[in-house]
Amino acid sequence: MFSIGDFARFGRVSVRMLRHYDEIGLLTPIQVDPSTGYRFYAAGQLARLNRIVALKDLGFTLQQVADLLDGRLTAEQLRGMLQLRRAQLANQVAADTVRLAGVEARLRRIESEGQMPENEIVVKTVPALVLAELTDIAPENGDAVVGPIIGRLYERLGKLIPDAGLTIAGPSLVYYEIIDEGLRVHVAHQVAGTPIEGTLDLRQLPAGEAATLVHRGLLCDLPPACDAVGRWADENGYTATDPIREFYLVTSEDPASDQWVVEIQLPVQR
Repeated sequence: MFSIGDFARFGRVSVRMLRHYDEIGLLTPIQVDPSTGYRFYAAGQLARLNRIVALKDLGFTLQQVADLLDGRLTAEQLRGMLQLRRAQLANQVAADTVRLAGVEARLRRIESEGQMPENEIVVKTVPALVLAELTDIAPENGDAVVGPIIGRLYERLGKLIPDAGLTIAGPSLVYYEIIDEGLRVHVAHQVAGTPIEGTLDLRQLPAGEAATLVHRGLLCDLPPACDAVGRWADENGYTATDPIREFYLVTSEDPASDQWVVEIQLPVQR
């Protein structure tokens, strides 16, 4: 027989853990000195201890370990439990792989910029939205061409929404589509209510996952920020499912102001 200290050393566990196993009936000593309370274990019990340690390393609870070792499960239950644990571990590996890709992407950004990035790109679930939307075509990209189009569309949309019996229900947004004629500019407001028949046709944006970045500062710095989100998504194994959306959270009458706050959202899937 081994003392509890020797048995713990051979089994590579702590004495405290052996005492706990005894208290819950998972591994009881073969003998307990009635006068001192010292616990003693047999060499043959090392096999059970090794099985306990192995099953714990697989992530099973102590109750599950007891059920497995004491034969309280049918073959079908045992198979189901192991299959469930396999799925849980596979999901954990997948999640850790995503985190590893994020660490590697952050290292690349730090190496290229020489400092910790100020803005964080986060993948999150974005809600479904109901939009009142107008579009127009810009023959080419660039603020000098696109800016006036956006201003004109928003001015018109601001009159159409109340005339249609609707109310604005959230930040405005802009997104673009590349087409043969140039660039299709979409401007929209989130709205609530039912439009008066024959006025505005509403668009539904579905819920989904999006890589997001909050840009604070000048509007002229917005395109590089959008490019950064696209690169990040590609480097981290995501595919864009829709064009990038720009949600204008804080605006200014001065386009040159550095007080703009815009959330960039790129709908993605892995």
